[in-house]
Amino acid sequence: MKKLLSVLTFALLIPTQAFGNPPSTFSEAKVIAKQKIYLDQANSSMGELYCGCKWTWVGKSGGRIDPESCGLKARKQENRAERTEWEHIVPAWTFGNQRQCWKNGGRENCVGDDPVFRAMEADLFNLYPSVGEVNGDRSNFNYGMAPGIAPQYGQCKTRVDFTQRAAEPRDEVKGLVARTTFYMFDRYKLNMSRQQQQLLMAWDKQYPVSPWEKERDRRISAIMGHANPFVTGERQWTQGYKTVGDGVVGGLTVNPPKATARPTLASANEVGTIIGNRKSQVYHLSVGCPGYGKLSAKNQISFSSESEAQAAGYRKAGNCK
Repeated sequence: MKKLLSVLTFALLIPTQAFGNPPSTFSEAKVIAKQKIYLDQANSSMGELYCGCKWTWVGKSGGRIDPESCGLKARKQENRAERTEWEHIVPAWTFGNQRQCWKNGGRENCVGDDPVFRAMEADLFNLYPSVGEVNGDRSNFNYGMAPGIAPQYGQCKTRVDFTQRAAEPRDEVKGLVARTTFYMFDRYKLNMSRQQQQLLMAWDKQYPVSPWEKERDRRISAIMGHANPFVTGERQWTQGYKTVGDGVVGGLTVNPPKATARPTLASANEVGTIIGNRKSQVYHLSVGCPGYGKLSAKNQISFSSESEAQAAGYRKAGNCK
C-alpha cells in the first residue's frame, strides 16, 4: 500500500500539459527526466544505471553519488565518480554517425541542422542517470560481454573492456538497455550489426521486463506521447528485424500518435501557439510580436498559454504590440 501511494503521489507531480509534449533539446530533456521520471528514484533500491548507487539531487538535473550505498570506488577519476551524469543508452555517436549532419560537422552541426538528431538526443526513453566515471569510460562503446575484465569500480558490477571497446552493464539492467536499444534503432531507423542484435536478443529474453521498467515506460510515455513497444510487448525484435522508422519521415520528426506537436520554423506561424526563447527566457505571441517565427529551432520551446510561459519563468517580448 505504501509503495502504491508513493507511485500515485509521484504521478500527481506530472502536470497535465506535459502529456504528449516531448522535450525538444537534450538540456530540456535532462530537467524533465529529473522532475517527472527519476525524482523519487534517487534513494530507490534500483539506483542509477550502472552500479545501482543512490544519489542526492543537485541543481536542475545533476546529482551527487552516495558511494557507500553501492560499494563504489573510483577507477581513476574521483571527481567524476562522485556525480551523476545523463547516459545516452544508445550513444549520441552511434545514432549521430548514421546521419549526414554528423559527417558534415559532427554533433554540433547535427544539433543546429537536423531535427531528427535533436529528437534522438532528447528522447527520454534513451536517458538514464549514471555514475559519471562509468558513463565516461563507457564512451561510445557498444554493449557486450567482458568476462575477462576484473572489477574496476569497487563492488560495481558494470565492466568496461577498453581493448575490445565494449561495456557489459550489471545484470539488473541488461534487459532494459536491450529493449531501449531496440526502441531507438526501430523508431529512428538505424542499422544494427548482427552480433549486437544476437547479444541484445539474448538479454531481452534472459532479463524480462521488471515492474520498475514498466513504471518508467508509463512515466515517459505520458510525456513523449507513445510507449516503448518492446517494453509493452507490441513488438518483438528478431534477427534481421525490419525497422519501422515511426520517428522519421522524409528527414523530419514524426509527431507521435495523440501527441501535441512542438512547432518548428516551418510551422511557427500557426495561430495560438506561443514560442519561447530558451536563451533569453522571452516568449512571443503568434499575433503582434515581430520576433515570432524568427527563432532558431534549437532555441525554441512552445507553450499553450501565456500563463504557462510565465509560470516557467518566461516574460513577453518587449516589442510585442
